Formats: sequence, structure tokens, C-alpha cells
Amino acid sequence: MAVLTAPAAPVFPALPQAAGPSCSLQRSGSLWQLGIEAQELTTAIGQLAEQLEGDDDTRAQALGELEAALLAEEGNKAALAAKADATCWVIEHLRGQAAYRQQQAKRLTELSRSDAGRADALEESLVLVLTRLQPTATRFSFPNHELSSRKSQAVEIESEALLDPEWLCVKTTFSADKTAIKAALKAGQQITGAQLVSRRSWRIC
Repeated sequence: MAVLTAPAAPVFPALPQAAGPSCSLQRSGSLWQLGIEAQELTTAIGQLAEQLEGDDDTRAQALGELEAALLAEEGNKAALAAKADATCWVIEHLRGQAAYRQQQAKRLTELSRSDAGRADALEESLVLVLTRLQPTATRFSFPNHELSSRKSQAVEIESEALLDPEWLCVKTTFSADKTAIKAALKAGQQITGAQLVSRRSWRIC
């Protein structure tokens, strides 16, 4: 379980070793010390964030610890701002990482689709040549591979518009008209099963 108490700072040449800040965040005023404290605090919050992928109890405990650390600074605006700012750094890092991974996933998906397409094309070409040479064959054996086939049947529809109604199945779907419902609720109309909820969205700048 991560605790918002940072470890001892590293030793640099000609600089004394600085002890990490506790949750009360004792700020020395030194730019170097403030930088070390901010880095250690961000690391501690990042460790808490890693626990959010655990089970419900672990997640609740990590969030509770972060909230308690923030609430503990109710009377210390500077310490509260430092912890809130460190939390924002972690949030921005995680969202940036998520965006990067999403881009990578998209790139890998496109590469996978390309690889699969080339493999299909090669297989179709190979089968075309082999079946032209041996039209009655249903299996081909090679030194390290076998190419086998199986027979199946499928219905191919040329045009559904040409089919008689008896060969058509009707699917009905329903979805709420939220635009109309919102307008009616704002006008004061009561609608069973729907209510107007006000929300406030936040973003880190």
C-alpha cells in the first residue's frame, strides 16, 4: 500500500541529503528542496494510482488514502495546493499514456489487418495454383505443412428486395429520444422513467 510519505531524496555532489516530506508537507522554501518534495509527492501519488487496478477493497483503500491526505491539509493552503498539483501531474501523465497506447493499438490493429490481408491473398493464390494442377484434390501435403479443405453450404442473398415477405424476418429496435425528452422535462413535463440530471464536468488545464 503506497503512503503519501516520500522516501529520502538522493544525494547529489556538494548538496546535503534531504529527508522526504510527510503528508503535512513541510516546505523549506529552497527551490531545490521544493522540487525534490514535488517529485517525491508525485511518485507517492503515482504509487497510489497503480493500486486503482486492484480489487474493489484495494481501490477503495487507495482512494481513501488520497482523499484523507488531501483533507488533512484543510488548514494549509500551500500544502493542499502542492498535493492537488501533484495529483494533477499524475492524472495528466496517465491520460497522456492512455492516448499514446490508444494510438499504438490503432497502429498495431492496422498492421494486423495488413498482415492478415497479405496472408489471405497468398493463400488464395496458392490454392488457385494447386487446384488448377490437381482439380480433384481436397488436401495437399508438403514437407512441413498440410493444406486441407472442408465442404460447407451457405445461402448467398443476391438482393433482399427480390425476396417474398415470407422469407424476410422483421427486427424492431427502440431507443429513447433524449432530445425530445430533455425539451419536455425542461418545460416542466413529468415523464415516467426519465429525469433531468444536472452535472458539472471538470478538466485539468
